[in-house]
Amino acid sequence: MGLELLRSILFVPANNWRLIQSARRERPDAIILDLEDAVPIEDKETARWFTRDAIKLLKEEDHTIIIRVNGLATGLTKIDLEFALQKGVDAVMLPKTEAKEEILRLEKLIESEEEKKGLSETRIFPLIESVKGIFNVDDIVFSSKRICAVGFGAADYLRDFGRSYFSISPDQIELLYPRARLAIAARAAGLPAVDTPFLGLIIDKEGLTKEANIALSLGFKGKMCIHPAHIEILNKIFSPSEKDVEMARKIIKAYEEAKARGLGATSLEGRMIDEVTYKMAVETLNMHEIIIKRSKHQFVK
Repeated sequence: MGLELLRSILFVPANNWRLIQSARRERPDAIILDLEDAVPIEDKETARWFTRDAIKLLKEEDHTIIIRVNGLATGLTKIDLEFALQKGVDAVMLPKTEAKEEILRLEKLIESEEEKKGLSETRIFPLIESVKGIFNVDDIVFSSKRICAVGFGAADYLRDFGRSYFSISPDQIELLYPRARLAIAARAAGLPAVDTPFLGLIIDKEGLTKEANIALSLGFKGKMCIHPAHIEILNKIFSPSEKDVEMARKIIKAYEEAKARGLGATSLEGRMIDEVTYKMAVETLNMHEIIIKRSKHQFVK
């Protein structure tokens, strides 16, 4: 179904065939086959072979597929791409992205592999996980037309910042600035920002909900996750509510009627409606329609 919706993105270790098979039955907006941190060095080769075979299986279920390769500094990126870049792959995630030059290097590697295999249009998904990455995020998001979204990785960022995810304050004040900085940069580039996985207890749905709502309030469009139990919660939080959709329809109708009468603004239920309000309503309704379309498609499958 593509990369237009990224409310929930499920990480799956590429060296675990059982989890890959299990992921086929899940319904996140996208699946990340992870060749990086989730895979021990001795399992990297196995993970590459599994990734090559898993792409076709996951695509049969119409999953959006993102491959997280090993970072450029490891020297493993090129061989990862040789296995990972196949028909059906939607994007390549570059971990620990810190500068636009890294995106340009990855782009050249992708172009070379695409040329060998007759592929095109593979997108790039930078994952920002360090202080330097946040500092350079403005340059990163505008570095390539292939970039489809920007992700934030809190665990590595906090480690780089000299803190631990498990000792931060309850309101996560330590992550407010990097989250806001990344979300604003992404928005300026017309890209969705995707938040870090929740690293608390898997059963802590209250904690997950709180953290996801913080990300939503800062402008994130979705959140990565490491367990299927989080998918439904994330899809709900990052979707317009029925109330939002109903109000969006009212705003669109009221504004278009006012515009037809030559007015630039009107009122609805005691509130002023203008072009900005109208555009926000259109965006809400467009997202709702994408979600409905995806849901119908999955139901048919």
